[in-house]
Amino acid sequence: MSTVAPSTAASAEATGRRRVIRRAILAGSIGNFVEQFDYGLYGYMAPVLAASFFPAGDRTASVLSAYAVIAIACLVRPFGGTVLGRWGDRFGRKRVLLWTVVLMGVSTAAIGVLPTYSQIGLAAPLILLVLRVFQGMVAGGEYVGAVAFVVEWAEPRRRGYYTSFASNSCFLGILAGAGTAALMSAVFSDETLQSWGWRIPFLAVLPLCAVGMWLRSRIEESPEFMAATDHGTNVVAAPLREALRSQWRPILVFCGASIMLAILSYTWVTFYPEYLSDTLHLPKSAAWLSNMISVAVLIPLLPLAGALSDRIGRKPMLITGAVCCIVLVPVAFRVGQLGTFGGAVASQLIYLIPEFFLTGIVTVCAAELFATRTRFSASSIAYNSSFSIFMGITPFVATLLVSEFGTIYAVWAYLAAAAVLALAVITLFMKETYRSELSADKYAR
Repeated sequence: MSTVAPSTAASAEATGRRRVIRRAILAGSIGNFVEQFDYGLYGYMAPVLAASFFPAGDRTASVLSAYAVIAIACLVRPFGGTVLGRWGDRFGRKRVLLWTVVLMGVSTAAIGVLPTYSQIGLAAPLILLVLRVFQGMVAGGEYVGAVAFVVEWAEPRRRGYYTSFASNSCFLGILAGAGTAALMSAVFSDETLQSWGWRIPFLAVLPLCAVGMWLRSRIEESPEFMAATDHGTNVVAAPLREALRSQWRPILVFCGASIMLAILSYTWVTFYPEYLSDTLHLPKSAAWLSNMISVAVLIPLLPLAGALSDRIGRKPMLITGAVCCIVLVPVAFRVGQLGTFGGAVASQLIYLIPEFFLTGIVTVCAAELFATRTRFSASSIAYNSSFSIFMGITPFVATLLVSEFGTIYAVWAYLAAAAVLALAVITLFMKETYRSELSADKYAR
């Protein structure tokens, strides 16, 4: 009796803790879903939005303008991330994440009620830009804050596995955005979609925002943050300054390692479907569907990648992913040149191989590389100075490269350069983090 009772109590305690961790993952991930739903929706509907908010005439110029709005919005993410990161290290992750999910939802829904270029002229793209810039500033703290929150709740030896669900929420958001765009295209005629149908999915973000706020209000602050700051009473007075002073090495390491994933992922989910449609003349619905299939295939694979990284480490995964970027992406592009639906699906399934090795691993490194007391600030600086900026400019740069050089292999060269940089940084400067203490400074001398 004396041996059974403690065992049963320990089992019940472990079960209860895992239940709390699952709630924390869901609460942390909902904002990522909303952010990427908006990003995916905007990216997939860029041609429609280009016609609504920019002058007619040169289609390529209009689409580039729509992508440029994304790029500019992402360029301001470092500023928003530093502000929100400072608050997250001073006042806690939960409080900041409550605000980010609300502000992102409201600003996305506001796009759904904007007047068009034909109604108010140049004021239309200017207002759109202002909203996207505001979203970019808020999003600058959302993802890294959510990742920090999930990692700080996770069991130490399963951080890669648990954090993979934060990555998955992004792809689920992109998939939902793509699916919504495809549904709008199927339900409405081109004329109706261009006239007012495009507004519906942006307005649909409001109920998602309400669910996110409810979930985040019901979860406690992360135990790692509470332990490192004596329950919030002993926080760093100037976390941004302290992060730049003590964490500049891991910040640079993360920047060098993560740029390739930003280019890889956002070439795939925003630029490639448009390339399949406009350049290879695949029907738009088929291009979107092929992309949705590949995203759906990746989603169940990411927890496997996270669990594998918990066993063998983060560095082997990242090095393998970088090599795959250099070797397999041109193969994927070659298969896509067939110009068929089967070729489009097959090319993107090949593309998933480097995504498998990189996506969740870069995500967990965004938290593990930095010490707890300045994690939000340091990871905001690192993530937004590299990943966010290249995430935003990649659709624009990829479109421009294909337009200038007449081949998609110019986009591969752009990615390969980033992958070579990542290989050098990971091999020479990155320290393994998969079994490290979260509160420790891994790069302290």
